Amino acid sequence: MALVDDRSMTMGRAEWTGGSASVGDYFELLKPRVMSLVIFTALTGMVLAPGGVHPLLGFVAILGIAVGAGASGALNMWYDADIDRLMSRTARRPVPDGRITASEALQFGMVLSVLSVMVLGVAVNWAAASMLAFTIFFYVVVYTMGLKRRTPQNIVIGGAAGAFPPMIGWTAVTGTLSWESAILFLIIFMWTPPHFWALALVKSEDYARAGVPMMPVVQGAASTRRQIVLYAALLAPIGVLPTVLGFAGLTYGVVAAVLGAVFLAFSVQVARVTEGPEARKAAMRLFFFSIGYLFALFAVLLVEHLVVGALAGV
Repeated sequence: MALVDDRSMTMGRAEWTGGSASVGDYFELLKPRVMSLVIFTALTGMVLAPGGVHPLLGFVAILGIAVGAGASGALNMWYDADIDRLMSRTARRPVPDGRITASEALQFGMVLSVLSVMVLGVAVNWAAASMLAFTIFFYVVVYTMGLKRRTPQNIVIGGAAGAFPPMIGWTAVTGTLSWESAILFLIIFMWTPPHFWALALVKSEDYARAGVPMMPVVQGAASTRRQIVLYAALLAPIGVLPTVLGFAGLTYGVVAAVLGAVFLAFSVQVARVTEGPEARKAAMRLFFFSIGYLFALFAVLLVEHLVVGALAGV
């Protein structure tokens, strides 16, 4: 495994040279692309939850969840600045690039963390706020500080952090958890490893240089490809569970079944094409399709529920 160079080891999580940060730099700290997925899945959880919520409280809940997700991203970038600067994919992030200092990122993330939890607790309910606090803790402490640099199972276990938002959204409406929200959690949880491992196959040299024990670095590309197929095979039927268990309709079930089959087919292609430019193309095809897969599943859940609700009110 590659080691972090002497300069990064010396600096650790200390100050970088930054100080001329713009609003855009701070916004980048929030990991807006990740935040958009968090917002969307949390909103789906809220809409599917029984009972409904006042639109203003719903907006505050989504805002709190979004800010909490952004706070997690900022704290992740603070802690990981030393390895981010060694990887081409992350070297231009605000902290390793020197546009924001490590202490500024830390303070920004901590303030947003506390603010998001307090707003969600005071304005909505403390059950949802507690789940948000746990999610931030899990992502920053358990995944970023504990798992990411120590085990190739980092994404498998750490993926739970990204799977909590629909449960938080559900709890914001009902004040309690339910098996339906647990199914939404399970879909995202099982989706996360093949999604990230597809990218890791392409970026394995980056991870090796930074000393991050991603699956392709530690167990090899062949093992990673087999596990991608395994997770895709498990994900396909899990994606259909909302229809099987009765809290989604036939439209969702058909879409989930078709997309799950395509996901599995792309995964098999990744396993079969192992060399040359075509292997990279196959992995990136799966990576980008996986993003569309998850958005499509939750979009159909959302639209289907809204349409059924509207027809019921006619």
